[in-house]
Amino acid sequence: MRLLFLGDMVGKSGRTAVWEQLPGLISDFRLDFVVVNGENAAGGFGITEEIFQTTLSAGADVVTTGNHVWDQREALTFAAREDRFLRPANYPRGTPGRGSGVYVARNGARVLVANIMGRIFMHPELDDPFIAGERELAACPLGDQVDAAVIDFHAEATSEKMCFGHFVDGRASLVVGTHTHQPTADHQILNGGTAYISDAGMCGDYDSSLGMDKEEPLNRFLSKVPKGRFEAATGPATLCGVAVEISDRTGLAEKVAPFRRGPRLEEAVPSFWSGH
Repeated sequence: MRLLFLGDMVGKSGRTAVWEQLPGLISDFRLDFVVVNGENAAGGFGITEEIFQTTLSAGADVVTTGNHVWDQREALTFAAREDRFLRPANYPRGTPGRGSGVYVARNGARVLVANIMGRIFMHPELDDPFIAGERELAACPLGDQVDAAVIDFHAEATSEKMCFGHFVDGRASLVVGTHTHQPTADHQILNGGTAYISDAGMCGDYDSSLGMDKEEPLNRFLSKVPKGRFEAATGPATLCGVAVEISDRTGLAEKVAPFRRGPRLEEAVPSFWSGH
């Protein structure tokens, strides 16, 4: 099974690039399943229902989020009725929406996707992510209830991300870090067969500060006095994510590689997808 995970869409530039390129990626590389993190898609803060639906129409099977999930208040309403929209599973009981789901891939495989948020340097501080991960995987064991299991671990600290990856190693197909918007170079298959990367990076303008127009963040570092709001950068976007090939027999990862396509970062297309 071929799976593509795309990191946080940031603003109009990021979401438009995903919408324009994703249909071709699915066709060209015969992708079976696509997950996109959309929590920064609406001007850099949250996501609207229209953006969510357009992302699905472009070919995403699931849209995950993180700490900005409720920045657009309408998300509190549509989260409850959209089973392909995920907010972190470790929000308290009674929070609108869902933190995980089982979905059918294009090849017929059953795929568990769980969205979990870390606690170190994160706000709000949610319930224990390790307990949440244990609960989600116990409910849908790999190789029994599902054929693949993907966890979007939305967190700041790389130590927390890596420990979570080791915690679920052998029980998940992929643990992919999101939130910091900077792609890391530590993609690997852990000892138990789980593909891992500390951060997939963002889909957005990299001539920026984490996808935001760089002038106001720079001003705040220099003067400590805000001059205005953070605004999403509007230059050409680079798509960043991670590609995984998952065994149809075990549900564990066989190959993992970064995916990058755009004007500023060095492009990366998985060699195991070359020749399609």
